[in-house]
Amino acid sequence: MIDPYEQLANAIVLQAVKDYRDALKKLMKRPRYEPAKYTKAEVERFFHSDWYRELTSVDGDYLLKKIRSEVREP
Repeated sequence: MIDPYEQLANAIVLQAVKDYRDALKKLMKRPRYEPAKYTKAEVERFFHSDWYRELTSVDGDYLLKKIRSEVREP
């Protein structure tokens, strides 16, 4: 059984991944779209934050690069 706090931490990180992926897709279509630019910057700050490091041991830079490569693939 997974610890409820671990489930919550995983859900927070997963939502950030979804938000980042969505923002990148929107920016591919509309590079000047301010809400997507804001979300992208916020999620990047989150992945470099102390709080993120408390939630998971996954390297934030690795995760950002992985998401970027997924979005750019056809």
